[in-house]
Amino acid sequence: MDLGLKNKNALITGGSRGLGLSSAISLAKEGVNLHICARSREDLLKAKKMLSKFKVKVQLSEIDLSSENSIQNLYDQSLIEFQKIDILVNNVGGSLGTKSLISSSIEDFQKVMDINTWAAIRLTKLFTPIMIQNKWGRVINIASIYGRELGGSAPYMAAKAALIAATKHTAIDLAKTGVTANCIAPGSIKHEKGSWEKFVSSSSKEAVDDFIKNNLPMGKFGYPEAVGDTVAFLASNNARMILGTCLNVDGGQSNSLF
Repeated sequence: MDLGLKNKNALITGGSRGLGLSSAISLAKEGVNLHICARSREDLLKAKKMLSKFKVKVQLSEIDLSSENSIQNLYDQSLIEFQKIDILVNNVGGSLGTKSLISSSIEDFQKVMDINTWAAIRLTKLFTPIMIQNKWGRVINIASIYGRELGGSAPYMAAKAALIAATKHTAIDLAKTGVTANCIAPGSIKHEKGSWEKFVSSSSKEAVDDFIKNNLPMGKFGYPEAVGDTVAFLASNNARMILGTCLNVDGGQSNSLF
């Protein structure tokens, strides 16, 4: 299916591997030019090599999005290369080793909020004015099922829940502009250098089997391509009436009805 995205421009944060790279690949298949950012130059170059076969423009930025200055720099770099960004995929995130509210310091909470929530909010505020001017744009935020129900660390849950709430409000605010905003809530997706791969490699077979049996109805971990394809769909005109939603991509893992 042609999703009508050829020659659009996308920025994907955390785009060098995992869910971000799968999002980049799915968009590249549709002819979307890409700006991907990450902290590792090695991972970025590896990703660019993978994306080169799709014959789209690929811009790289080695950057840490935990500060406001770096976010402004990323915005400036995007406009130098592409003049405009049509599709913003806020994917960068993580729990940063945090656990409970009691054991996490206020600084821990701030760091997790900075990378999961504030980076997305700041980038959305920077890029949406041009989208509104062009009467077309897509903001796609990668949240988590743990932003909707119990799971993961307290700072991570709070950060993802805040991201989902902010996305809903933004979508309604932009509903008449041609710009949509939505979230995707992945479940336990296993990919290279990801947290679930680390869990599998550092845990006993019995512990992994028990987790799969008790939490994953499909009997296996999810795969990042499913998230990437959902990103491409939400970016398309086929999804123009989908506003402010949060789509689970979790193989039935979530216990929440909504």
